[in-house]
Amino acid sequence: MDKPDVDFIEGLSPAVSIDQKSTSKNPRSTVGTITEVYDYLRLLFARAGRPHCPVCGAPIERQTPQQIVDRVMAADEGTRFQVLAPVIRGRKGEYVDLFTQLQTQGYSRVRVDGETRQLADLTGGPVLAKQKKHTIEVVVDRLAVKATAKQRLTDSVETALGLAGGLVVFDYVDRDADDPEREQRYSEKMSCPNDHAIDTDDLEPRSFSFNSPFGACPECTGIGTKMEVDPELVVTDPGGTLADGIIQPWSGAHVADYFGRLLEALGQELGFTMDDAWRDIPRGARDAILLGHATKVHVRHRNRYGRERSYYTSFEGVIPYVERRHREAESDTSRERFEGFMREVPCPVCQGSRLKPVSMAVTVGAKSIAEVCAMSIDETSDFLATVELSSREKQIAERVLKEIQERLRFLLDVGLDYLSLDRPSGSLSGGEAQRIRLATQIGAGLVGVLYVLDEPSIGLHQRDNQRLIETLVRLKDLGNTLIVVEHDEDTIRAADWVVDVGPGAGEHGGQVVHSGTVQGLLEHPDSPTGQYLSGREEIPVPSVRRPRTKGRELTVHGARENNLRDIDVSFPLGVFTAVTGVSGSGKSTLVNDILYTSLAKQIYNARTVPGRHTKITGVEHVDKVIHVDQSPIGRTPRSNPATYTGVFDHVRKLFASTPEAKVRGYQQGRFSFNVKGGRCEACSGDGTIKIEMNFLPDVYVPCEVCQGARYNRETLEVHYKGKTIAEVLDMPIEEAVDFFAAIPAIARHLKTLVEVGLGYVRLGQPATTLSGGEAQRVKLSAELQKRSTGRTVYVLDEPTTGLHFEDIRKLLLVLGRLVDAGNTVLVIEHNLDVIKTADWLVDMGPEGGRGGGTLLVAGTPEEVADTPQSYTGQFLAPLLEGGRRALAGTPRGGLDRLDLRCPRVLRTSPGLDALDLRVVEPDRAPAREDVETARPHSGGGLDGLDLRWSRVLRTSPGLDALAGARSSTTCVAGVSTGSTSGWSSPTERQRGRTSRPPLRTLAGVSTGSICGGRAFCARRRVSTRSLVLAARPPVSRGCRRARPPGGRARPSAGEAVS
Repeated sequence: MDKPDVDFIEGLSPAVSIDQKSTSKNPRSTVGTITEVYDYLRLLFARAGRPHCPVCGAPIERQTPQQIVDRVMAADEGTRFQVLAPVIRGRKGEYVDLFTQLQTQGYSRVRVDGETRQLADLTGGPVLAKQKKHTIEVVVDRLAVKATAKQRLTDSVETALGLAGGLVVFDYVDRDADDPEREQRYSEKMSCPNDHAIDTDDLEPRSFSFNSPFGACPECTGIGTKMEVDPELVVTDPGGTLADGIIQPWSGAHVADYFGRLLEALGQELGFTMDDAWRDIPRGARDAILLGHATKVHVRHRNRYGRERSYYTSFEGVIPYVERRHREAESDTSRERFEGFMREVPCPVCQGSRLKPVSMAVTVGAKSIAEVCAMSIDETSDFLATVELSSREKQIAERVLKEIQERLRFLLDVGLDYLSLDRPSGSLSGGEAQRIRLATQIGAGLVGVLYVLDEPSIGLHQRDNQRLIETLVRLKDLGNTLIVVEHDEDTIRAADWVVDVGPGAGEHGGQVVHSGTVQGLLEHPDSPTGQYLSGREEIPVPSVRRPRTKGRELTVHGARENNLRDIDVSFPLGVFTAVTGVSGSGKSTLVNDILYTSLAKQIYNARTVPGRHTKITGVEHVDKVIHVDQSPIGRTPRSNPATYTGVFDHVRKLFASTPEAKVRGYQQGRFSFNVKGGRCEACSGDGTIKIEMNFLPDVYVPCEVCQGARYNRETLEVHYKGKTIAEVLDMPIEEAVDFFAAIPAIARHLKTLVEVGLGYVRLGQPATTLSGGEAQRVKLSAELQKRSTGRTVYVLDEPTTGLHFEDIRKLLLVLGRLVDAGNTVLVIEHNLDVIKTADWLVDMGPEGGRGGGTLLVAGTPEEVADTPQSYTGQFLAPLLEGGRRALAGTPRGGLDRLDLRCPRVLRTSPGLDALDLRVVEPDRAPAREDVETARPHSGGGLDGLDLRWSRVLRTSPGLDALAGARSSTTCVAGVSTGSTSGWSSPTERQRGRTSRPPLRTLAGVSTGSICGGRAFCARRRVSTRSLVLAARPPVSRGCRRARPPGGRARPSAGEAVS
């Protein structure tokens, strides 16, 4: 790790960084092993578990030497065997002293790691590798089963039990080495009352480890899964015929003819034809096609010369064929091709538990360790809290259970209750992995530590956000310091101190805009963060949502992968769709694993295996599917925005067309820093040279030859408009737009990069220095500049990760452009600003894990907000009704702008004490009979307010008067707070003073804030001196036409009213 480029850091505590690094992809790593909970569970089951027979389930009892002898003597007469005493089992060391001691005791042979050796050969000095694990078994006796050997066998068994601490192994030498009955292990501590042979040692924590041969399933070696051919992937269309090539492994051009002849021959024997639909072929014939035929088939055909050929051959079956070709594949390409027809299925021996049957038969509270790990974390916590133990078991397990419950509680606090302990770590999202590391750090109980967290709220639903904040506060209260890099509003508001960096990005940032309290951030005039948090800026709710086109949609039928419960989900095309729901509800499985993977397989013939589902309809409406994520655009510094978007090809072509380049004969490749010719060979076009410092971090210094320019001197002598190719690459994109304005091919690419908010990035900035959000927008810009067919589906998984409010606004503009061109944008998102902007929502839930996997509601954001069981709807409703940030009011208690969109009921908090509505004409003062007064609510505000054909509002004390003026298409209202212009105040009207002309500008509300009901929207502006009331097209289904007392119909929703 490089040292930070700072002069001095004062007061630095021991630091722990919890970032968004990817989790281990090792299939042996699980949530339980990462959090250390599984280590304590292994200890619990080893010390307090109750062993049972894996065959009959009876409790295991001790075996006496006599019982062991009787079982051995029950074998066939003359069966030869060795009596072995396992004195060392899987331990490192040389064991020279042990061999010497055994020799002095009269033993002559030992079996070391499965090989029988003479003790005389092992006592001369170190023979075994010290750093390797060894198993050493003493050969106590060699016998055959016969009646006269019973006493000798009894003595040998007692001797072996004494040497090995209660264990004895019988090696039947006449049986094959791979025979599972070759060795039989007995223990005087455990035996089945029903005389079932049990191969077990004393229970130890490693007996429950799937990473150890002492506990791992011998079939899958502790992985828990095996690759198996799936008939659903082999035969993709049950309604198709064999002649249509529905058997995918045999549909390739180079094998189709051969296997077609085999199928015809098999059909003649079993009674089907090539034109029969797969579902109509008899069950036995389908099994023969898939699994193979017992007898040879008679193949007849004519070759290309017209000669008839006839031969007999075996019919292997498509599944054995795929398995054989996968096993014998010599290249990764071939292996991956056949893996496309296979799925990971649970191991047939351990059923996915990863452990030996003997380990699985040990229970605590009638559950095995695999069953406990398969439960969700909240279920596991409840089970261990209520498990019934004997007094002895309680005394043993008390400390262990306490440690387990503490770690589970931390996982629950960070919102991971839906995960299970056996969940592979490779399937975790970045946010889940980060919160697991956070829970692990909290469980360590460290004090006086500086924790640095990088966006811990990513991937977290708003429902669980508060629990995460409480966890961070608890970590702080232990005596630690937390520095959180975050864009989440709730987390920022909960902070004790805020450091706002900006004001812009890239070259426009790098300054500390604000360092202080949250309140100071809200009042800061130059902070974009403060402007969005205070409501001076916001992402508005769209006034009109794009309509669905009937019959133009993608529908996933029978989705049943992971926790999905055989659901049917439709995604309308040509609109902006967001898939929402709490963490673990099945969003990523539905969109990424099933929908995108299946589309990529059907459109591009991708060698990927989609999640389990029945079918997807509507694919004919799509010609392209693109997955845009936040992965880096390149793994090396040679990749940059110019090379990724393709604009660098046009730039190199432009430089090659300059007069100087033509004179020198330079082609386009001369201006590439990736190939020889024009690049600097001293640094191979990198611009820097790595100097290895042995025990210190490697140092990168600018190349002494090219001074970091990447090109040689001759190439840099070619100029375009006075700049070299290196100077162009070092140019900010927003500057490059003007520089290349006359070159349409280049300007189109650059303008798109500026439109997505990347104008500050340099054209040749290395891809490794771009953030995830920047990399994502580079990918979007590369798609935007392409000529769209209007039939593309864009899939984005949490695109707002790492984005500021302003960046989200720019991202939404880009996504809106894609949709406006006729494309479909499908996002998985928790951010409410994105959700409220979407045209269509698919809400999954209601809970995570086993409590999810169902479709709660699919509809517009307003319809989702109306669904009581939707957690997303509960948090979405306030934003649709007025905006969470916008309704908070200014720090001084003012409200800048109020926008009423055909509302029916307005609810206010104590900020407004009274609000009167009346119908008036602009040329007269309001009469008493025109007034509808809303009475103050008991809590100090207005509980209900009926907004009908009303144009005058009167409030006290914040707003003194509000008057209206009518025109043919507008209805303008004004207010005054005690000034001499506008309608008179209530006190003035009581004294009989005349009215004044109505105002169009209103003073701010002086107290409190307004919290809205349905169809109410408040928007913040920088000025605190204006309040504008307006009727807009309705966003609520509750709006209907009404008539005022004067008889004139109210304007329709579409009329222009300001």
